[in-house]
Amino acid sequence: MLDYEKEAVCYDRTRGGEPRAAAAAEAVLGLIPGGAEVVVDVGCGTGIVTARLRGDGRRVVGVDRAAGMLGFAVRRLGAGNAVLADAGCLPFADGSCDVVVTVWLLHLVGCEEADRILAECARVLRPGGGLVSTVDKDLAFFETGSDVTEVIARHISIRGTVRPDGAGRIGDVLAGLDMMPAGEGSFRGAGQGRSPLVWRDKVGRLPWGVDDVESVRVGLAALPDQEVPRPDPVYRIRAFVKRR
Repeated sequence: MLDYEKEAVCYDRTRGGEPRAAAAAEAVLGLIPGGAEVVVDVGCGTGIVTARLRGDGRRVVGVDRAAGMLGFAVRRLGAGNAVLADAGCLPFADGSCDVVVTVWLLHLVGCEEADRILAECARVLRPGGGLVSTVDKDLAFFETGSDVTEVIARHISIRGTVRPDGAGRIGDVLAGLDMMPAGEGSFRGAGQGRSPLVWRDKVGRLPWGVDDVESVRVGLAALPDQEVPRPDPVYRIRAFVKRR
């Protein structure tokens, strides 16, 4: 996993910046039920998406365990609305939140930790409250169908693996927590397509277990238009509601 304390300084700039944040926030807002007064963004990072979730009568609180990332969130949200805490132990009372959001969080942890986070999200939600989460993040990259994804896919198998943020897996876990599906959406990840040249540098640090890094680099180097970014992935989000 990345060191998010060090990554904080360049995180927004290297992750699509404001355009990607705006697209993500718009998609999330489309799944937040009307009348929600307390929204908690778990794993809020720099708060670049979190700040866009605010609205009239709606308080939004960001939670992150990386102090470096949270420092940027404090600037966007205010000290009282940015909390240093672990997603698996949220500092909120049972049933005290209307909506919990997790954007690009669950894919970073193992299945066991993802289950703890989902259980915490369910615990702090009031009956009728909603959870909005990104799902299947890694699949989004491979579904772009670019020549870059074809080269990398020759050396890994992502579809057959159990992913902590797999839509089906998350749905099963939440069903056991008395939460049911309540909608879905998507958004394009601006600035995430990247060129073969950029991927040649990144491939040794991918989370997917590439079996032959050098072969992937050779394949990427053989592609045309080395500095031309490929299509941006389209990310999926799902919403769930707590029955009682």
